[in-house]
Amino acid sequence: MEKSTDRTGALLGSALFLVVAPGVVAGLVPWWLSGWRFAPPLLGLEAGRWLGGALILVAAPVLLEAFVRFALEGRGTPAPVAPTKMLVVGGAYRFVRNPMYVAVVSLILGQALLLGQAVLLAYGAAAWLTMHLFVVFYEEPRLLGDYGQDYETFRRHVPRWLPRLRPWRPAA
Repeated sequence: MEKSTDRTGALLGSALFLVVAPGVVAGLVPWWLSGWRFAPPLLGLEAGRWLGGALILVAAPVLLEAFVRFALEGRGTPAPVAPTKMLVVGGAYRFVRNPMYVAVVSLILGQALLLGQAVLLAYGAAAWLTMHLFVVFYEEPRLLGDYGQDYETFRRHVPRWLPRLRPWRPAA
């Protein structure tokens, strides 16, 4: 019974954090900046709209899967106040160490391209830089402290931002 309760709490906590963090960063702020109004395509390239739509369609399920994986595999949430009990290395984490952040930035850049909103390109770059600094100066040291050699092995095999072409398979 305790495992079911733990998972339910982790799923609810992850869902709440999904709305609070990525919902604001990749939803509310882009809306404030752009009103989600269409402008002429960036650089006059209509194909950019298609690329933007594709980024959104790929990033959204990656983000959702990563949040669910934190609850089910990690038995916790992405929120620093309720971290996982287990290191999460499955799913999208087999390709890139930070699929949530990559997905959030991809959602923002996808909106920029789809809507033709240069302000969202600048915002996406600022959001990525903020996430990068958070990862380097807080998250990675904390994960190394919490998970030691397991995290170091994961870090050695899986890139931080640009996904691997083939999934990493941790030793059993």
